[in-house]
Amino acid sequence: MLSTLLAQASAGGAGILGQVFLFGSIILIMYFFMIRPQQKKQKETKKFIEDIKKGDEVVTIGGIHGKVSSVEGDVVFLELDRGLKVKVEKSAISLDFSKKSTSTK
Repeated sequence: MLSTLLAQASAGGAGILGQVFLFGSIILIMYFFMIRPQQKKQKETKKFIEDIKKGDEVVTIGGIHGKVSSVEGDVVFLELDRGLKVKVEKSAISLDFSKKSTSTK
């Protein structure tokens, strides 16, 4: 009788270990397919915003296309058309349009 109790206890322990391994693998898969790429994208966006300089053609989050005329701290002045300048926060700029437009030509 003691041997059957020990056998059942060891079998139950293996089931728990298997579940822990399953949950651990699910967490790793979520990290590598969801969390890590998002962190990488955030780093790239932060670097892009820090590297904005005069002459870059950018697009704002609202869809406004313009050319950077000057950068003052966290504020960017965009030249839109015929000298019209707009004051925009750096965080409102979504992508560098000059790189996209040169690669499609």
